[in-house]
Amino acid sequence: MPLSEHEQRLLEEMERSLYQNDADFVATVGGRRGRPAYRSIVLGILIAVVGVGVLIAGVAFQIPIVGILGFVVMFVGVLLAIAPGKRSAAAPDASTPGSASGSAKQTKAQQAGFMNKLNDRWDKRQDGQS
Repeated sequence: MPLSEHEQRLLEEMERSLYQNDADFVATVGGRRGRPAYRSIVLGILIAVVGVGVLIAGVAFQIPIVGILGFVVMFVGVLLAIAPGKRSAAAPDASTPGSASGSAKQTKAQQAGFMNKLNDRWDKRQDGQS
């Protein structure tokens, strides 16, 4: 059963509102990203390569504890390489402390207004069908 023109308009409006709210959510939660910490990336890759070497040595000499130790070193290297830098995580809070809380309040108010509109429309629709 196809949707009526009124229902199609409502659906399109809801989609637009959802896309707008998602963009607002990403902007408030995502924050700014600073430069990547190249030193951490390079150091992490080097540690991971050393870990792979130790892992291979442990397998080649059939010493399980050396292989496990190599895996742990490799894992730590990968975590170090992919972990965000300390500056990029602290940058949004340190640069504009007032704007983040203001935008969060504004986003909550927009979401509450959107939900109220949806509830009102739902009530009107249910009243019309009864």
